[in-house]
Amino acid sequence: MKNQRKAYLFALSAVIFWSTIGSAMKISLRYIDYITLLLLANLVAIVVLLLMLVFQHNLRLMKEIRTGHLVSSALLGLLNPFLYYMVLLVAYNLLKAQEAGTLNYIWPLVLVLLSIPLLKQRISGWSLIAILISFTGLLIISTRGDILGLSFSSPMGVMLAVGSAFFWALYWIMNMKDPREDVSKLFLNFCFGFLYILIIYLIRGEFVIPSWQGITGAVYLGIFEMGLTFVLWLKALNYSSNTAKVSNLIFLSPFISLIIIRYAVGETILLSTVIGLCLIICGIIMQRYLKK
Repeated sequence: MKNQRKAYLFALSAVIFWSTIGSAMKISLRYIDYITLLLLANLVAIVVLLLMLVFQHNLRLMKEIRTGHLVSSALLGLLNPFLYYMVLLVAYNLLKAQEAGTLNYIWPLVLVLLSIPLLKQRISGWSLIAILISFTGLLIISTRGDILGLSFSSPMGVMLAVGSAFFWALYWIMNMKDPREDVSKLFLNFCFGFLYILIIYLIRGEFVIPSWQGITGAVYLGIFEMGLTFVLWLKALNYSSNTAKVSNLIFLSPFISLIIIRYAVGETILLSTVIGLCLIICGIIMQRYLKK
């Protein structure tokens, strides 16, 4: 049943929660190392997704798991949450929150690039122009405006932030080919992701109980980044009479995120970040709406 008012309510809730994630990651990393943070957040996400399966009466889907499903989830879980968040959290350690979060936002353009070899899709002239505009924005952010000098604030941080976008785009391409129900599939993916993270945690051998601030940050990320918000967004899409009406709201997220970072993290928002973000968004909009 379509209900546009409910669709907007769910979509805006998801956008607001996603807008807080950059600040939550940066603040949490002050109190807890990235591996422990990811381990605890992943565990919380598994609990949240399990409760959703119970409330939706879809727990029975776990009985229908086949070997092929396990193989698929093992690979998807390797990409997300394991590689994606591991790389992204290290990027947040090396960069300002405004830089890491904004650079990661190029994933829709990366998705287009990866679709060429993986999905055999053709790329239009408009898409090429859009990608060029967005990557110009990427350079402005990563060099803090010094494009000609190519003076990167942290070359490794920039590489990891952009690399996380590649992992995320690759995850969604593979996810589109998997016809299973979304929440049950995500639950199984996160179970495998937890195993990978746990192996790294045990190999490292540093068993320190984090502070309550670090634990709180992990719980917040597990609920609002990895678990609940995903379902809110799905509900928004289901209630909306037109997917575009709610999907366009996602463009608010990075700008709201910068405001939250300014006051929650205490970072001075650089002009280069705002200009670069505007170019990235312009490129994404062009690619989405003008390529035809």
